[in-house]
Amino acid sequence: MRYIWTIIWALLISSVLSYVLSSMGGEPFSFLSTIVFAGILVVAIAILGDGALKEDHSN
Repeated sequence: MRYIWTIIWALLISSVLSYVLSSMGGEPFSFLSTIVFAGILVVAIAILGDGALKEDHSN
């Protein structure tokens, strides 16, 4: 379930970011670049969440 929410939030955040940056640059909005950016975010969050940011419970 956490991966589904990660995908949803990544799509929402990347679409807002892509829309704002493309409108500031005067370029047309591209949904394909939004999906690619969301995919990169999902992979980065999954790697950080499952591997790099584990809590140490060895106390």
